Amino acid sequence: MSDHEMIAERRDVFHAVDNLTKPSNNESCAISVAAPALRFGLRMDATAAAAAGKPAGFDLSQSINSLRQSVADAASGRLSARLGPDEWLLIAETGADAAEALMAGLTADLGDVAHTLVDVSHRNLAIELTGSAAADVLNTGCPLDLGDQAFPVGTATRTLFAKAEIILCRCENVGQQPLYRVECWRSFGRYMHAYLQESAELIGARV
Repeated sequence: MSDHEMIAERRDVFHAVDNLTKPSNNESCAISVAAPALRFGLRMDATAAAAAGKPAGFDLSQSINSLRQSVADAASGRLSARLGPDEWLLIAETGADAAEALMAGLTADLGDVAHTLVDVSHRNLAIELTGSAAADVLNTGCPLDLGDQAFPVGTATRTLFAKAEIILCRCENVGQQPLYRVECWRSFGRYMHAYLQESAELIGARV
């Protein structure tokens, strides 16, 4: 099935469902590709991670499927997402440190603690969604309950969006509006961005 045929089929499905919950005309969703970032995959024992403090400014003392944002150094834009019992995705703005310097800082702070640290900066890109209809747009392709109680600020988890595996993060609100960060493989970036834009149009959200 071509992309045009897929879009046409999605339009037919959306228009055929009379009771589909759609945002009101004053609800919006801004969709943008996030700035380039440094990314590291960290694997280590959970007890050791809790005792490690904040290596290179990353807070590792968090529960599974949670996100921590560093506020100590606003220029670094650092995020730590714990994705499993011994797995973290660490994200920092690319202008804050060179990848080699940041990796050296992490390695030095972790010391002799057994761990693996892999630079995956070029594997992923991120798309950000903000606005009152952001959750509705995401739910056109993601099966998770994204309500405030089920998926509050500070949540991060692996999930699916349509055909793509993603890491979905609920970041600090922008003003009164929610902010979601979608991490996906770079090869899925164009597909994800187009799908999200199309979804916003289909549900009638202002973009």
